Amino acid sequence: MSALGAAEAEGKAGSRRLPQVRTRNGVNEYKENQNLPYVSLTPIPGTVLEKNVKFHFAAFSLSKEKLSQFKCPKSILEKTSNDVLCKKTEIKTACRGILTPKMEDTCSRAESTLQKSSFDVHPESNKRQSKSTSDAVILSDDMESSQDGDSDEDASPVLDDFSELSPYERKRLKNISENANFFASLQLSESAARLREMIKKREPAEYKRKKPKKRENEIGCRRSMRLLKVDPFGVPLPADPIQPALEADENPLLPPGPLEMIPENQDDDNDDDNELFKGFIQTWAEMSKTSSKTTKKESSSLESYKASLSGMVISEDTVCKITRNSVFSVALHPSETRILVAAGSKSGQVGLWDLTQQPNEYGVYVFQPHSQQVSCLHFSPANSAHILSLSYDGTLRCGDFSRAIFEEVYRNESSAFSSFDFLTEDASTLVVGHWDGSISIVDRRTPGTSYETFTKCSMEKIRTVNTHPMHKQYFVTAGLRNVHIYDARRLTPKGNRPLISFTEHTKTLASAYFSPITGNRMVTTCADCNLRIFDTSCISSQIPLLTTIRHNTITGRWLTRFQAVWDPKQEDCVIVGSMAHPRRVLIFHETGKLLHSFDGECLASVCSINAMHPTRYILAGGNSSGKVHVFMNTKAAEFLV
Repeated sequence: MSALGAAEAEGKAGSRRLPQVRTRNGVNEYKENQNLPYVSLTPIPGTVLEKNVKFHFAAFSLSKEKLSQFKCPKSILEKTSNDVLCKKTEIKTACRGILTPKMEDTCSRAESTLQKSSFDVHPESNKRQSKSTSDAVILSDDMESSQDGDSDEDASPVLDDFSELSPYERKRLKNISENANFFASLQLSESAARLREMIKKREPAEYKRKKPKKRENEIGCRRSMRLLKVDPFGVPLPADPIQPALEADENPLLPPGPLEMIPENQDDDNDDDNELFKGFIQTWAEMSKTSSKTTKKESSSLESYKASLSGMVISEDTVCKITRNSVFSVALHPSETRILVAAGSKSGQVGLWDLTQQPNEYGVYVFQPHSQQVSCLHFSPANSAHILSLSYDGTLRCGDFSRAIFEEVYRNESSAFSSFDFLTEDASTLVVGHWDGSISIVDRRTPGTSYETFTKCSMEKIRTVNTHPMHKQYFVTAGLRNVHIYDARRLTPKGNRPLISFTEHTKTLASAYFSPITGNRMVTTCADCNLRIFDTSCISSQIPLLTTIRHNTITGRWLTRFQAVWDPKQEDCVIVGSMAHPRRVLIFHETGKLLHSFDGECLASVCSINAMHPTRYILAGGNSSGKVHVFMNTKAAEFLV
């Protein structure tokens, strides 16, 4: 029997033991027969109708002698591997110029396809070597592409791997190969290399701003002759004399002891000015001797009081600048025949303005008894020719018009003073508040220097001090956020606790004052934009709050803080400045009702500090530029010459 006939007979015998055929997803699958030593499932191309392929499979067995016929020669394997390497190199070169990640992925798949195709050459070579056998492997015409990297790596290269690929996968591999060849024909790698070389050779242009050339005859910018230190004709000015070094303290303390009343705004060499000042001093000294004692104060009816307020007016003749800078305190002389206003400034000046002298320049005199802010001014209740002034510099002085001097009442350089008041009607004993929360009781009757009782209170700071008008032993202090009432008879040097403490205030306080006639009321000015009025008719542990008046008290850093004060001739009325436009000064009743508003064309600034005449309807308000505005009724205006 020939070899061909033996193979056919053996194939027929094997066909009887063919396992059952199962179909899944259009692909025929077979179970391997365990009885056969070698089984090969080879697809046989059939008729293709409407792109559907039918396959017929035949099983056969191979002996060890026949198996050697299917082994691929070494020369063919080497040739195939060389072809694969060449194609792999071409694909790498083509993909090197592709910059997108999608194209790079396509090239990598094409490379893997060519690498797998090396195993598909073996069946074709076996086919050419075993053309005489009936079990030769026949490949279809559309198997031009190879399997991608999804195949099993452990599979033997001798077996045909295309039997496990679906038509869709074969078509996809074919498209990948065609796309790789197309990209290789475009020579993208060479174009990308040329572009890289062009980008590297290209250097950014440097734009340097050319400086304009200076012209020799060009006229430069105009400069101040003062800065050039030349006169209008171009002649250099002489060098400035060397100024002496300033002292460490910008506001040095004035020497202790009495200071002579020498006005700063008058010329000493001018005889006329000297004669006017001497007449001014003599007039006020004589008035203090002939002035009668004030009668008992009584409040008038509210209706008559409002009618008198409505008759008070302001004019250009009643506005004058009497200090160099901000006014911190204002006082009105209690005279019934003349109008004298005193104001303390931020720089330590005390200005006196006699409104009966016209024009205003003839009636204004400015003195320098202190070196820092004058926060408190009072005319003495026992002698109206004395005006007492207290300053932050730790000095308390008394201006005596009869002797034309400022004598020193009390001095403490280690502590700054904030406010003071009289503990007795004869003004012999004073209570002085310190910024550090201390209190001093000063007795002026001691010959030589004043006797001092220094004590520490339970307050961090003290802004104002005010005594009770009827019971002088009681005084009230306003601090940061608390108001205390003390009894001067119970003060001890070691420390003191207040009789009454007010806790209704939420922010810093500016002032606290008893009502001037009976002391049955107390008004406080707080930074929470509220004026509070308390019932102090009975000094006990519980003092009720009567009224809270909503009022804007935020003045800022450039204006003097508001301080609400009582009208000395009206027990139940409070005077306070205002931030409203047009500028005005307000008077409130203790019930919170607004009684009157002082305004006018001549009032164009905020009057933070105000004072009312004790017996006449005259109001004086000071602003932060050193000006004093005076409102008065028509009867008082008749005294102006």
